This record gives sequence, C-alpha cells and structure tokens, in this order.
Amino acid sequence: MSSTNLTWQEAKDRAALIGVDRYSIILDLTDGHGLPGEKTFTSKTTVWFHTRDGVSEGDLEQGTFLDLRASRVTSVQLNGTDVTTDAIRYSDNQYDEEAGIQLRNLEPGGNRVTVCAECRYSTSGEGLHRFVDPSDNAVYLYTQFETADAKRVFACFDQPDLKATYRVQVITPDSWRLITNGPVSTTVTSPRAGILTTDGDNPQTTVAIHEAEVDYPLSTYLIAFMAGPYTEATDVWRGTITPHPETSDKSTETSDESSSQEVEIPLGLYCRRALAEHLDSEELFKETKQGFDFYAKHFGIPYPFKKYDQVFCPEYNMGAMENAGAVTIREDYVFRSATTRYLYERRNDTILHEMAHMWFGDLVTMKWWNDLWLNESFATWSSAQAQTEVSEFTTAWVTFAHVEKAWAYAQDQMSSTHPISTDASDIETVDQNFDGITYAKGASVLKQLAAYVGLDEFFAGVRLHFQRHQYDNATFDDLLNALEESSGRDLSQWADQWLKTTGVNTLSVDAQAKDGAYTSVAVKQSGAQPGEGEHRDHRIGVGVYSLQDGDVVRTANTELDIHGESTDVPELVGTPVGDLVLPNDGDLTYALIDLDDASNEFVLNHLPAIKDPMARALCWSAEWERLRAGRLRARDFIALVERGLPHETETAVVQQLVRQVVSAARNYADPTWLADEGWDAVAHALVSTARAAAPGSDTQLAAVKELPNVEPTAETVAIARAIVDGTPESVELDGLSIDTDMTWLAIKMLAASSGSHGVSEDEVTKLIDETSANDRSSLGEQAAIAARALLPTPDNKSRVWDDIMGEDASTLSNRQLLSNVAGFRTAGSDELLAGYRDRYFDEALSVWENLNGEMALRVLAGMYPSWDTSDEAIARAEKLVADEELPAGFRRLIAEGKDNQRRFAAAREHDRS
Repeated sequence: MSSTNLTWQEAKDRAALIGVDRYSIILDLTDGHGLPGEKTFTSKTTVWFHTRDGVSEGDLEQGTFLDLRASRVTSVQLNGTDVTTDAIRYSDNQYDEEAGIQLRNLEPGGNRVTVCAECRYSTSGEGLHRFVDPSDNAVYLYTQFETADAKRVFACFDQPDLKATYRVQVITPDSWRLITNGPVSTTVTSPRAGILTTDGDNPQTTVAIHEAEVDYPLSTYLIAFMAGPYTEATDVWRGTITPHPETSDKSTETSDESSSQEVEIPLGLYCRRALAEHLDSEELFKETKQGFDFYAKHFGIPYPFKKYDQVFCPEYNMGAMENAGAVTIREDYVFRSATTRYLYERRNDTILHEMAHMWFGDLVTMKWWNDLWLNESFATWSSAQAQTEVSEFTTAWVTFAHVEKAWAYAQDQMSSTHPISTDASDIETVDQNFDGITYAKGASVLKQLAAYVGLDEFFAGVRLHFQRHQYDNATFDDLLNALEESSGRDLSQWADQWLKTTGVNTLSVDAQAKDGAYTSVAVKQSGAQPGEGEHRDHRIGVGVYSLQDGDVVRTANTELDIHGESTDVPELVGTPVGDLVLPNDGDLTYALIDLDDASNEFVLNHLPAIKDPMARALCWSAEWERLRAGRLRARDFIALVERGLPHETETAVVQQLVRQVVSAARNYADPTWLADEGWDAVAHALVSTARAAAPGSDTQLAAVKELPNVEPTAETVAIARAIVDGTPESVELDGLSIDTDMTWLAIKMLAASSGSHGVSEDEVTKLIDETSANDRSSLGEQAAIAARALLPTPDNKSRVWDDIMGEDASTLSNRQLLSNVAGFRTAGSDELLAGYRDRYFDEALSVWENLNGEMALRVLAGMYPSWDTSDEAIARAEKLVADEELPAGFRRLIAEGKDNQRRFAAAREHDRS
C-alpha cells in the first residue's frame, strides 16, 4: 500500500469499502503572531465517512487508510478515540508519508476521523505553493492539487470517485483575502483559542478568519485555497438557460421558453498587487462572458457552482487548473509588455478550456485517472469550438492544426507512445501522461468524432451525459452510450480503433488523370506507426487547389468516410486537374499528410500563395513532418520559412514557424553547414521578416523575440544594442515596442554574445545589475537568472550546472530552476557543453530523486544532452532505459530523449547528403 503513489486497485478497494460525506478543513497560515508562516502551516481535518452496505466484519476490522503528506502528525482521533499511535507509522523517527494514516476497526455505517498535522509549504508549484514578491515582499499562496496533492494540505481520501462537501476555515494575516470554491465570509479579530492549537498566541495582534461552505460534492483534487493580498475585480454574467429536448422533463408536453432559467453568476478576477495595473479586467470579463454564452447555449445545464473566480498565480507550472468556481491561471497571462495576438489567443483558449471543465470534470468527474484524457481532451476541443463561435479568434482550429497537433504528432511517434485511453495503474504513471497524446491527440479524436456523428448530435449526447451524471462520477463508456443514443450510430468499433491503439496513420492521395480531368482518385492510408500498423475509419475532406491569378484557391472538394488501405473518391472523378491535392482538407481527422510528388513540389514553390489559412497551415505542417522524418533537408525548410514567413497572416502560425526554423537549425541541420552558414541563414530569415513586417506588428514582434535563440551574429548584436539604447529605428525596426521585457530580451542576446562581436562579460554583467535594480519584479528576477546563465564561459556553465543538478537545487523555486535551465544551452554552445553529456547520465537519477515530481521531469528534460547525437551518447541513454530497476517515469524520460537523438541524427545525415 502506498499513500503517496496510490494504485488504481487500492482506490477501487477503498471506494468499495467507504463513501465520504463531508470534510471540515481548518488551516492556520500564520506564524502565531499574525504574520505569514514561512516553512510549515497547521492543518486540522475532520472527515465524516460511511462504510458501504454489506461490508464484512473482517473488512471493518482491517479498515482503510487516509492520505496525508506532512512533516508531523500530532494527533489522530477515530470516532472519539485517540488512535495516533496505531494510525501512523514512523521511519527514522519521522512520520512515514508513504504509509498514510491507518484507520482500523471501523464502525458499520457512519464514522468520523480528525487529524491534526503540520504540513509544508511548497516552492515547486505542488500542494500549497508559497511565493514572496521581490517587488514588495508580500507573500502569496495558492494550491495545485491535480492529480493527487490535496494530501499535502489536508488529510483526505485523495481519489476522484470519493466526492464530498466541505466546510473551510482559514486563518491568515489580517490584510489577506482568501479565494476558495465557495463564497467567503471574513472576520478580522484577535486569535481565537480553540480554532487550532498554536504556539505563541499574541492577543495584541489581529488575524483574518475566512470561512466558506462548499455544499456541492467535489473530488479532493478540485478544492483550492488562494491566500494573500490579492487585488480583486468583480462583475456578473447574466444569461438564460433553455433546456434542450433530449434533457427536458419527459413528463411535460413542452420544453419551450416557459421552462427557461434566468441565471446570474458572480465573476471575480484576482492577481498580485504588483500586477494590478496590467490586469486588463474589462477584456478578461468580456471573454469570460462569451464563454458562458457559448456553454449556456450548448450544455443545457446551468453553471453548477455559486460563483466563478479566476486567480492569476505566480510561479505557476501549467497553463491553468479547473478548481471548481476558483480557477487558477499562470500569471504570465497578465501581460505587462507588448504581446502578440497569438498569446492573447492562447489566454482566451485557456479561459474557455477551464470553463468547460466546470461541467466536464467538475460537475461530472472521471472515476479514475484512466479517463484523464477525456477530461482534458473534451476541454481542449470545447475551447477551440467556443473560440470559433463566440470570440474574435475565429481561426482557432487553424491554430489547433498547426500548434497542438504538432505536439501530438511528435509525442505519438516516440517509443513512449501510448493509447489515448492508457495505463493508469498508479499516480506516478498518470503524472507521466499529461502529454501531447492526452491533450492534443485526444482532442483531435474528439473533433473527428464530432465530424463522424455530426456536431448537433455530438452536443446532444454531451447534454445527456451531463444530465445523467451531474454531481457524480462517470466513464468514457457512459459518454459513448449517450453519443450513440443521440446520433443513432454504433460507436464501439470506432472507440476501439481510436482509443486502444497507438501511433498515427499517414494519408496520401493517388490520382490519375487524362485530358485535364481526374479519371480516378483514391485516398491511401498507411498503418498506424509506431504500433501494430492498424488502419482506422476516418471522416475526412479531400481538396483540390489551383493557382489562379497569383493565388492558390480551392477548386473542388468533398467529404467522405474512408476505411482500410484505400478508399475511392468518385466525387472528384471528372473534375479538372489541380496543382495541389490535399488529403484531410479542413483537418477533420488525426493523421499525417503525405503529399504526392507534384503537389509537394508545388507547395515548396507556392505555399505562401495558398489563400485558405487552414489549407496553408496543413501544408506548413506537412513540410515540418517531412523534415522530422528525414525527407526534407533542414536547409531547405529554413529557406522555405524565409520565403513564406513574411507573407503568413495567422499570428499563431507565425509564432510556430519562428520556433520551428530555430529548431530546424539547432536539431536537424548538419552541424558543419550550421556553423558555416546555417545560423546566419536563420538569423537573416528572422531579421528580414521583422524588417519587412509592418511597424509594431505581431510578425515583427514574434521574429525579434526569437532572436535570443539564434547563434549571435554581428547583425543580431547590433539589434540588441539598439534595443537597449531605445533606438530600434537605427536598425530598421521602426515601431518595435521597447519595454522592460524587450530590454531583458536584448540583454539575453548580449549575454549569449559575450566574448564575441565586441561584447564583453563585464558589459553584460553591468547591464544585468542595472536593469535588475530598476525591475524588482519576479519576472525581472527570472530574466536576470536566465541572462547570467547564458554567459558562455566554462566557469559560468559549471556554476549553472551545479545550481540545477546539485543537491541544493531543491532550495530554489520552480521558476528559479527553470530560468537557469533556459540559459544553460545557447545556440552554438554545443562544443562548450561537450563534457556535460556524461555528467548528465551519471547524475540524472540523483536529480530525479532529489527534486521529485513535476520539477524533476522539467529539469531533466530541459537539461537532456540532445546536442550530442553520437553513438556513444545514445548508448549511454539506452543503458539507463534498459535498467528495469530504475523508476519507470525516469526511464520514460530518458527514452524520449534518446528517441529525439536518433531522429536528430538521421535528419542531420539527410541534411548533409
């Protein structure tokens, strides 16, 4: 039994024995004198739970266990009896977190357990994260509990199918506010005896006592606590929910507007004081209301919670988290400097994604983490669909096709690929699967499913699902049953094809023509790879495009279901021959595209002229995948981007292309060519794009922001100096916004240039110190860490390595660590880092054990020596992967790094040839 790494079997056994009714959670976040606590906080939890009917006397005697990760457990009382000694296990005189709290000799029916403990604040973004704002020394706290970290804050049965209601009481400094899942009432008073036993009560100080009732059943991972001097903005969404026929009361004859419900939802926005001036609350509230408009129209069930708060949190690991009624979002989305439209689009997508979870995830929750994919995929699909319908970002599916699906395709071609519905045997395995398959492939498959059954039928099935399982737990089979009922289609075979298999199919078109017209057209489908070579049923479009008056436009298209290795497309027989035949036109399915030779040659010469943004994005993706497969030389992809980038109209595609052109050079290009002329070509592509773009445009900004990732040239150094001096027009970048973040970007460029092109280390160090003195923000602190890490000297790289990989790494916060990681490898530094290959493989396991969890994954992935694609480097990786005594998650991370090394090596060889 492992409380820290709960297995699926243990969760099923526990849920078969007990149900949970209610939690009372009391947290003291002060030091006993009304000031913020620093290392630990006091947690007191009472849980009312019941044993199931029919449980045997032996099962009651054996009992179950409660989850808690704490530095100290001071007392455990079960049904009024002190059971502390029997309930907890010690290891080296410390509370053994792995064992949890044993609850034996349960009563038939109702039981009550109370646990008092001392828990630890986190700096890793897990549990209760503590952040000190360097600009004003204010302390901010927030929680992150998914998948199973609620146990870091309160004793609980930490699994999704044991829902309960909650009463919350949190003691904080008197100037703080609390945001949690329900409305909060606050009393400022002297510390009250009897709430919690604290050392050093001082009656002359005051504290704030915040109380909230969460009277709707929630899983433990959806509870949240954000505390600190957060600033607040408020608003209200008002709307109407009209029941749909399939969810209306069948006992009534009508389901017209007379049964509609008028709904009001209080809205809140919160961020740190230092960011309050940058919080664009009017825009954020507008987008939030647009989301509620969309979900009110399509989901049929009123918003299930009492209010909707969104809290922008510092040092946040992910994009956001769907805590019921109290969403947490990375504060990077509070923009303090000039930002491209793409990032505004991503923020909007995040807002709509988390809002979808209020229904799909919070109202109706998975029973276990094997349906994590469904939770995340549905929200990803919903947010893109909502963007196209109600927001200004009407080409969201183009972004999805070019960005999310690139993530999915890359993940799905690794040796670690897994079915969408995959192994969830324990929590550690689940945590490994927050990946491109769970999010992006799953959402792609749901998009395919919506096309397969019809969009209206898809929404009807979703509404049935919500109606039947609200405030409860459900499985994918439950959703599938509702979709079969709403669409009339048998989906069992479809589900097996898509959810239980691995890898990605490739689609191509075989077309024959005579006298300028097609005589036959067939879609060919390769077997899914890597995997068992399965074919799948796809609903796709096939489009024919031709060059007319300088534009490439669609001249014919059709939509059809395809099966097996080959499917004829009779609808296109007799249509005029085009210049480009595009399989998966419209991006309805999840599959790679292999253009025929003539179409591919046409695309290489005319890609920017394709008028339809989706078709253009699909062609960009097809060429990127050819590069990754070793079928297109890196130098040719770089040249294609240089020609096409200035003409691209979709900001999301521009943003992706500037990253891909740098990746093409760094990872896929022949190192000799790269050193001689490749980096110059990439720098020229970005600089020429920035100069050709409209002053102050997104394209200009995106191109300039990618320059720190390019090996320095005399031209990029001149640009960096001009930005620092505030004279972008002197380097032909009129209109470029010069703000604090842009200045830091230029300093990073100069730091990477230190020792070359007339840039000295002393000059860079002075710039970092002066800018840090003027920018005391957390973003400034992180930028300074990254800039110092970039300095390309042996002594500095050794220092940075020790900070990241050494024993003291766990004393740094998550963002401090990752800022160092971001600066360790600079473009063109591979020779400088040569000696770190063997050190990585020698030390990686100790880092895994020292950091644990999310930070271990991020640090080791970021530091992986992917620059070395030699046989010796790959052999070192293979040795670790083959050692089955090592942790499975660690071996998977190394295996993915090895996969990339092999892919890079093959592509570099192709580029060389």
